[in-house]
Amino acid sequence: MIWGHVAVSAASGLDATWQALLAAAAGDAARAARFGLALDAETGWQWRDATSGDAAGAALSALYLPFIQPLHPASAFRVFGHLGQSLDGCVATDSGDACFVTGEANIVHLHRMRALADAVIVGAGTVANDDPLLTTRLVPGPNAVRVVIDPNARLPGRHRLFQDGACPTLHCCRAACTNGPPLPGVGRLDLPDHDPDSGALGLDLHALCMRLSERGLRRLFVEGGGVTVSRFLRVGLLERLQVAVAPVLIGHGRPGVSLPGVDRLSEALRPASRVFRMGSDILYELDLTEAPSPAETRDQTLARVR
Repeated sequence: MIWGHVAVSAASGLDATWQALLAAAAGDAARAARFGLALDAETGWQWRDATSGDAAGAALSALYLPFIQPLHPASAFRVFGHLGQSLDGCVATDSGDACFVTGEANIVHLHRMRALADAVIVGAGTVANDDPLLTTRLVPGPNAVRVVIDPNARLPGRHRLFQDGACPTLHCCRAACTNGPPLPGVGRLDLPDHDPDSGALGLDLHALCMRLSERGLRRLFVEGGGVTVSRFLRVGLLERLQVAVAPVLIGHGRPGVSLPGVDRLSEALRPASRVFRMGSDILYELDLTEAPSPAETRDQTLARVR
């Protein structure tokens, strides 16, 4: 499904919608109900009436409600990913500079996703190049647990998220890695590598998600960078992928999504999608749980052109 373009703004009329979403994310059904959001045993979180009475409130709800819906009993976790990229598909320059590809509205969106998540996950490259805090400074809401994937423990402890103590931080490394002592005040998760026969690289991301789930961290937001998000996508862990496209041309730079190539466009992944306008940026949300098979995509295309 291609969703219509809807502006997501920070208007004060959205405060009640946002507070309801925060309450639902925290599992506070009584507080959420006061804002009109009720938990149904069959359908999950549902609005009793139209949200905020305007398109902006409806867009806010439409974008974030899928992330906070109750998990299926058979699911241990839910993973959403996000990339901000240029029109020509770059998330950073060749030097690694990515501050900032997308505009202010998308940055606010990232802070909202952090506030709704149990954990926000980034790779070592993002920490090394951007030195992010990964906190919710721009919106009301709690900080998520920060999770840094650093297989070879190459990051020094001087980075801000290892120093500020704003929220718990986990440093995820290879179990066999002996590079330096654990970072002071930072939790350490030792993880196995992916099975080399799987074709995936780096740490076993399913094992990571399971370890986080065991800690009660089940709603996971992979914020970057391109390598990390692509690895989650390649091993089939992403439920939804958000790609924010900014009206900027970088030229040669670091790519966003990187997957094994296909020979024919009919073999390309074409998931169901929705579109949200965020200032001058366009955010595409891809529902990877409903992606049609290449054969279905080919048949649909042929049916349209014949």
